[in-house]
Amino acid sequence: MYCDEYCVISFLVLSDDMAHHNHKAELIYRKTIPLPEDTPKVHGYDFNQGVDYQALLQSFLNTGFQATNFGLAVQQINSMIERRQQPVKKVNGYVEEDPSTCPCLRSCTIFLSCTSNLISSGVRESIRYLLEHKMVDVFVTSAGGIEEDLIKCLGPVYTGDFTLPGKDLFKKGLDRIGNLLMPDNNYTLFEQWMRPILRQMLLEQNTQGARWTPSKMIHRLGKEINNPESVCYWAYKNNIPVFSPALTDGAIGDVFYIFSAENPGFILDISEDISKLNNLAVAANSTGLIVLGGGVAKHQICNANAWRYGADYAVFVNTAQEFDGCDSGAKPDEAVSWGKITGDAKPVKVIADASIVFPLLVAETFAVQAKKMTV
Repeated sequence: MYCDEYCVISFLVLSDDMAHHNHKAELIYRKTIPLPEDTPKVHGYDFNQGVDYQALLQSFLNTGFQATNFGLAVQQINSMIERRQQPVKKVNGYVEEDPSTCPCLRSCTIFLSCTSNLISSGVRESIRYLLEHKMVDVFVTSAGGIEEDLIKCLGPVYTGDFTLPGKDLFKKGLDRIGNLLMPDNNYTLFEQWMRPILRQMLLEQNTQGARWTPSKMIHRLGKEINNPESVCYWAYKNNIPVFSPALTDGAIGDVFYIFSAENPGFILDISEDISKLNNLAVAANSTGLIVLGGGVAKHQICNANAWRYGADYAVFVNTAQEFDGCDSGAKPDEAVSWGKITGDAKPVKVIADASIVFPLLVAETFAVQAKKMTV
């Protein structure tokens, strides 16, 4: 066979083989429908530009995965802030001239919730900043979020390690919160600080008819601690309502137990607080939710907003999953099904550790807009 004949036959065989493979490719590769021209393209931060932290955080929006969710969360919180700055036209049918006198009289009422571990950690300082500068309107946390804020004014919490053996720590009088260490003696200091306050509150209940609720008690404790490092102090100072429906679920409950054995009759009414919280949501012109972690604190502000047919903005930050049906891990769309978030909202869940994410969110939202925000 001559070379030319061989080349022709080889070409025909190859062509037939390519046609066969092209047929297979048509089965595998689909024809792509062009995306809209303004569809964002994936692009991360280029460190050839040097280290610019603000540009780095802004690049997250188009980085992908949870970085993109972070960028969407920034947009959502900035939308809350922008709405909050708009003039209040009507509140429950009347014009209000001074929206700073009541959170529900702002154009957007911002609800913040967190679990107690974040107050145990250094996220406490980010939360304190928001309340100090009146950047949020309602705060909800668990019992530990109240007591550990106050305890930190009485004694320090230390950085430890996740692997420290519980048996050894118990012998040393140290309580482990993840990789944080709480000296058990701090709780003794807390009980000693609380006891005279409770005595006075009981006296006011019995002689003046004082009706104590968790929010009223937290307000009083914020006043008594008188320490600008405290979240509760700034809530008291700026008259920001703080709710903790499970206030007895922690050291405060232990103090109640000890105190009530010697001074029976102290009453803490949770029913008045749920009315107050729900009414704040109902009266709001619009609402935004910032939810760090899950549990009771998350559900309280979500459920309150069901009474107004849902929040207009929402950002969840937690690592919980929805597979077991828990509310802590539920995605925002589940809250939409309950009417806790409106169907028109664009809620965002960032699946990440709030100790990393929340300070960065504050940096990209409240902190950079601090000068614009009215109090």
